[in-house]
Amino acid sequence: MKISESLDSIRKCDIVIPEFQREYVWNLDQAKELMISLVNGYPVGGLLLWKTDNPPELKGIEKLPEKVGTVQVLLDGQQRLTTLNMLLTGDIPTYYSADEILNDPRDLYVNLDSLEFQYYQRSRMAGDPRWQRVVDCFDTGREPNALAIAEQIASDAEPLIDIAKRLLSNMQKLKNVKDVDIPTQSVPYTASLTQAIRIFDRINSQGTKLTDAELALTHIVAKWAEARRVMKAKILELEDRYFYFDLAFMTRALTIVVTGRALFEVIHDQPRENLISGWEKLCKILDYLVTLLPLRAFINSTLDLNTTNALIPLVAFLSRNNAKFPNDDSIKHAINWLNAALIWTRYTSQTDQRLEADASLIAREKAPWEALRAQIIDQRGRIRIEPSDFAGRGVQNPLYRASFMLAKAHGAVDWFNGLPLSQPHGDSFVLHSHHIFPQALLYRSGYNQDDYTHKQVVNEIANRAFLTADSNLLSSATPPDEYLPEVERNFPGALDRQFIPLDPLLWKVDRYADFLSARRILIAKKLNEYLEALISKPEPMHHRPITDLIQLGESYTLEFKGSWQWDLNLKQTSRIMRTMCLKSIGAFLNCEGGTLVIGVEDGGAILGLDPDLKLANHSLDILQQQIATAITDTMGVNAPHYARIRFENVSGKKVCVVDMDRSPEPVFTKTEKGQEFFCRIGNMTRSLNPEETHDYINQHWT
Repeated sequence: MKISESLDSIRKCDIVIPEFQREYVWNLDQAKELMISLVNGYPVGGLLLWKTDNPPELKGIEKLPEKVGTVQVLLDGQQRLTTLNMLLTGDIPTYYSADEILNDPRDLYVNLDSLEFQYYQRSRMAGDPRWQRVVDCFDTGREPNALAIAEQIASDAEPLIDIAKRLLSNMQKLKNVKDVDIPTQSVPYTASLTQAIRIFDRINSQGTKLTDAELALTHIVAKWAEARRVMKAKILELEDRYFYFDLAFMTRALTIVVTGRALFEVIHDQPRENLISGWEKLCKILDYLVTLLPLRAFINSTLDLNTTNALIPLVAFLSRNNAKFPNDDSIKHAINWLNAALIWTRYTSQTDQRLEADASLIAREKAPWEALRAQIIDQRGRIRIEPSDFAGRGVQNPLYRASFMLAKAHGAVDWFNGLPLSQPHGDSFVLHSHHIFPQALLYRSGYNQDDYTHKQVVNEIANRAFLTADSNLLSSATPPDEYLPEVERNFPGALDRQFIPLDPLLWKVDRYADFLSARRILIAKKLNEYLEALISKPEPMHHRPITDLIQLGESYTLEFKGSWQWDLNLKQTSRIMRTMCLKSIGAFLNCEGGTLVIGVEDGGAILGLDPDLKLANHSLDILQQQIATAITDTMGVNAPHYARIRFENVSGKKVCVVDMDRSPEPVFTKTEKGQEFFCRIGNMTRSLNPEETHDYINQHWT
């Protein structure tokens, strides 16, 4: 199919774009490279169409025009055709609005003398008639005049006619792009929507690959056509309250509400009714959170967060508690955990695995915050803030935002206008800060601007005061011992509420190092006091019904085994069954922790422990001791400290639940093959070879 024909087919709605297609995501370089390839005759990929008389929900089309026969749904090639539509017609295609085109390629220019493509650069192109806008070259009303251009650039070195011929030839090469044939393949008319989606998945594993979030949203929209639109509407609504989310966050949040799990893939097969009811619940949760966080956590905007992923466990908890915290203590514990997760960057790496592990804890515990804090301690070694944590740390460190939150909690005000930091000023809660000891002053007093270590000390958090706006009311070199007394006179208590050492001797430039030391101590002390006060009353630890956990299905942090040591098929004891359980325990200890449920089939059917209990003289205590002893014998004396064994009644049958924390050191499991190192890969337990084990240990413990 020629490019001109395909664009015409889109205009006539003979080719239509399904709603489950993602937004226009190409960057400007991709658009430029497409034109370069077309002009030079290089391959540019093809189109994949699905002929059907029953298309899914379509982008930009509420109702198809009356016509006989089928339409062609574009499954692959949308990014290319959207780009070509803009460059060859000058218009955004009807299935997109202008604000959805984040990288508009229509400012692409071509040098008609060399056929070089480049986006507009004033210094290079202004006054040079050879550079023409690509869009204009395809517009008969604006088409460049090759002869006029030739006359402007002619010189004695080359005859005018030769220049004109070259320009005309290059213009024709460019315009011939319309007649390029793009290979087209078709999915047969007999294919169902589900089959078309699967083909779409496979195709998009190449090229500009769909992210896991985009792929999950594709599956959601295929079942619930309005999903993308209602998500975007909610995003805009929440922006009015200074909380800025994207489609990836909304998709993750919907996934955890609907399934109780954090991995995008688990929502692929959810039915429409589950998606819609989950979305209604998620909207209530988000409305609740954006009201609660400013009032109770002094988080006025997502600008106060280093990642919105830290809100996903809150969404998971609220989803299991009727979209609200059950009591005031629960709110305090959740706020404490949220600050710890942000300060200690719980989700900056291994995001999927850690969110999945935390979601499993929330499914398991009615009051999960202590267990969630323990995960951070296992990961980071501690949770308490030390003064040394501030040394050399600047605005990119999570403690910067934590210090801002703390200042708001203490009623801090702007030093130069008296406005409270906890209220929006201007369009949002944009975070501004002021160097207490001005940079220029410090650089004149012995600090070297070209020395990286000196720059860290000059710009660290302890030399920052928070403001409501980008204020520049002081001279860039006014010493703090001159202006801080005035701040305190104008706004009594303002210095203390931003944790400034009140000894005036520390405000002198020759005492800068002492000032930093004293202020680090103050901020760390106040931050620890604030966070610890939130959890002064311990949470009661209660497990949720084990059925809630079983409904999640096996995952990175959850494994089912039919029995402890009884082979259900051979009807006899089996060392292999016991070894399989121990392998899973070892794997959980080496990863993010997890839960092994014994007495449940892979699919979730409850089998119970009758055969295992019979071998243990019908005693739960003996069976528990057998499991604990096996863990010690195969993994060492420390391993049982991180595994807790309990029994529960499910559907009139006993099951064994082994909850494991992440081990602070690598755990090797003794098997018939010798010492093996196990870890979780997805919902599978795998033994690593020596090289993989070495790399894994270096990554996770050193």
